[in-house]
Amino acid sequence: MHSEFPTQSSYRQQREQFLAAATAAGATLSSYAHPRCGPFGEPLSTDVAVLGDPQAKRRLVALSGTHGVEGYYGSECQIDWLTHFTAGSLPKDVAVVMIHLINPWGTAWLRRVNEDNIDLNRNHLDFNQPLPDNQAYAALHEIYACADLNGPERQRADALLDAQIAEHGWPAVMSIVEGGQHNHPDGLFFGGFAPSWSNRTLHQIIENHLAGAETVMCFDLHTGAGEYGHPMLLTITQAPYPALAQAQSIYGPWLYTLHTGAETLSETGVAATATGYTSQALLNALPKVQLMPFVIECGTYPGPDVHRYLRDDHWLHLHGDPLDATGREIKLKLLEQFYPADPDWRAMVGLRTRQIWAKGLAALA
Repeated sequence: MHSEFPTQSSYRQQREQFLAAATAAGATLSSYAHPRCGPFGEPLSTDVAVLGDPQAKRRLVALSGTHGVEGYYGSECQIDWLTHFTAGSLPKDVAVVMIHLINPWGTAWLRRVNEDNIDLNRNHLDFNQPLPDNQAYAALHEIYACADLNGPERQRADALLDAQIAEHGWPAVMSIVEGGQHNHPDGLFFGGFAPSWSNRTLHQIIENHLAGAETVMCFDLHTGAGEYGHPMLLTITQAPYPALAQAQSIYGPWLYTLHTGAETLSETGVAATATGYTSQALLNALPKVQLMPFVIECGTYPGPDVHRYLRDDHWLHLHGDPLDATGREIKLKLLEQFYPADPDWRAMVGLRTRQIWAKGLAALA
């Protein structure tokens, strides 16, 4: 069968470049094979590169691809840092851990979610406890389950969304939609019924590469929210954590501190009502480590535009064919929303990310 799936910004290319740069830098590599394949039948995996003493007391972690299609920004930053790494440049007793594309299926298929339509930042929960019950989402679910890309059903869905926004306002509606839900596997921002492959794999990586550290700074790399070309540095948790004051002292007013909650709204564009974030999972998994969980969120396009293209991609995987011409058009538009082709955007977010990491390494020293 002929595939129309885009070949630019491919998972395979990113992985090859990452492995080559890590090998050239002298990193120790390990891989975690994913059970599914990419759109060209290519095998998928999450790769980890460690530079410096793997038993170092202090470690800086760069995590890419939590939201698959956003992983191209993160991957490029990791490759660039590895390419410019020089032996002996790390401070004493400091190691760098690069976790490359924790959601490889989402990156390969140009989706924000994983192979089970799960948003990983809604999936890091204790599934032995009652799950968050976002009851308000049920009234909006038909907007995202409609079978038309263009046509009467899509028009009705658009009208329902517009009416909700007119009555309640965009931030209030998005706080419901983006808050995560665990009742509709075919809905948006689905958090899953159990830990996903990426969730389980991240915990394996934490155990293998972070558990013995005394101090860890982790940077989860994202795009999509905020002002175009502006990389925001955030720390997003459910409550203050022991090393928060230290994190704030290192980055000062550059750091935006966000504590999530059911009634919380944030001007950052980040979903403040959501639970199940990777940052909280790290804190829960490493209670004896002085952990500073950060998020770098690089702004792209206005929220309503990003949301529209997310809806189109959601329709594609429910009712369409990602490998045909319509699928190609949707994928390219979604990729632009989360990884703009604009060279100035890419240069700016890359520069700021390197600055943030350099400051982190200096603080760890």
